[in-house]
Amino acid sequence: MASSNPITEERFSPADSTLEQIPPHRSHDPSNNLKRSDPFQFGSRYLLSEDNPFEFNAWDHVEPSADDLVRFESQIEVQRAAPVSAFDRNRFNTEPEKWWNKFYANNTSNFFKDRKWLQQEFPVLQEVTQKDSGKKVLLEVGAGAGNTCFPILRGNENEDLMVYACDFSRKAIDLIRESEAFEEKHIRAEVWDIASLDLPPGLQAGSVDVVLMVFVFSALHPAQWKQAVSNLWRLLKPGGEVCFRDYGRGDLAQVRMKKGRWMEENFYIRGDGTRVYFFSQDELQDIWSGEMFQSGRYHHADGDHEDELAGITDKSKPAPWFNVTSLGVDRRLLINRHKQLKMYRCWMQGCFQKPRPTGRV
Repeated sequence: MASSNPITEERFSPADSTLEQIPPHRSHDPSNNLKRSDPFQFGSRYLLSEDNPFEFNAWDHVEPSADDLVRFESQIEVQRAAPVSAFDRNRFNTEPEKWWNKFYANNTSNFFKDRKWLQQEFPVLQEVTQKDSGKKVLLEVGAGAGNTCFPILRGNENEDLMVYACDFSRKAIDLIRESEAFEEKHIRAEVWDIASLDLPPGLQAGSVDVVLMVFVFSALHPAQWKQAVSNLWRLLKPGGEVCFRDYGRGDLAQVRMKKGRWMEENFYIRGDGTRVYFFSQDELQDIWSGEMFQSGRYHHADGDHEDELAGITDKSKPAPWFNVTSLGVDRRLLINRHKQLKMYRCWMQGCFQKPRPTGRV
C-alpha cells in the first residue's frame, strides 16, 4: 500500500499486525524507490548479514571478501605476464591527446550522463553558485563534453561566477563551444594539458577559487603527477580547494583489463588507446600532501620512456603540498541478478586545500 509520504512506503507485517515503514533504498515500489528520493541519497543501502545480495542491483560500501581479493591478485598477475608491447607503450605515451581526440570524435555529449550529484558530494560547489556569493572562479580540468560544467551553470545563481572548462582534447573543447548551453558570460572553454609547464589561457597564478577534477588524474602518466599538482597549486588562491574523484585500486575496470593492456603497476591502456591509473588511498594522501615528492619516493617504472618524460616536471621547484581535508574510498557492489554475478566498483574521492599564509584562517 502506497503512502502519502514520498520518502517511505508502508508494508503490512503479519507478525505484529503493524505497518512497517520501508525506506526508499529498500523499496521495490517504482513510485518510492531510491531514485525518487529528494534530495537523491548516495551510499545508503548497506548489505547486512541477513540480506540476500541478489535482491537489489547495487549495494553501498561493500568490502571485497578474502576470496575476491585472491581472485583480483591472480588476475593482476595474468596482466603483468602479458604487458603492452614496447612499440605500443611508446605510441600511447607519446601522443595521448591523439587518442582522446578520437574518443570524443566517437563519443559526443549524448554518450555521458550529466553529473548532477557533484554539488551534493562537494558542498563548496553550492557555495560558489549561491546568489551574492561574489566573484568566483571555478576551473574544471578534464571538462570533456560539458557534462559537469553545464549542469553546474544551470543551477547557478551567482552572477559573478566564471567557469573555465579545460580539456586535453581539442575535440572535447569544440563540443563545449558548440553546445546551445555555452554562454560566454559565465564560461570559457580552452585546450589545456594539466601536466604542461604553462597555465590555462586567461588564468593567472592565484586566481582560482575551486578546481574540479573528476576521472582526470588517472589519465596522466605517473611521471606527470608532480607537475600537474604544481600547476593546480599555482592557480589556486590561498584557501582554494581541489574537488577530486577518480578510480580506486581493485575497481572492476582494472580487474577486467585484458592481456596487452598493462604498462606498469596499476597503469593501463584501454582498448580505445586512452590511459588509466588506479589509485590507493595512501598513495593519494602522499601525492596531495606533497610527501611523495619530498621523500624521494617519486619515481616510475617505465624506463624506456623515462628520458622523454624527464623534462615534464620542473625539479628545481619545491614540492607542492595541500591540506588533505577529506579523502575516502567509495565502494559499490553491483549485482547481475540474472547471471548471479558480483562486481566490485571502487572510487577515490577527496578535497585538498591550498594552505593559507601562516596566521590567516
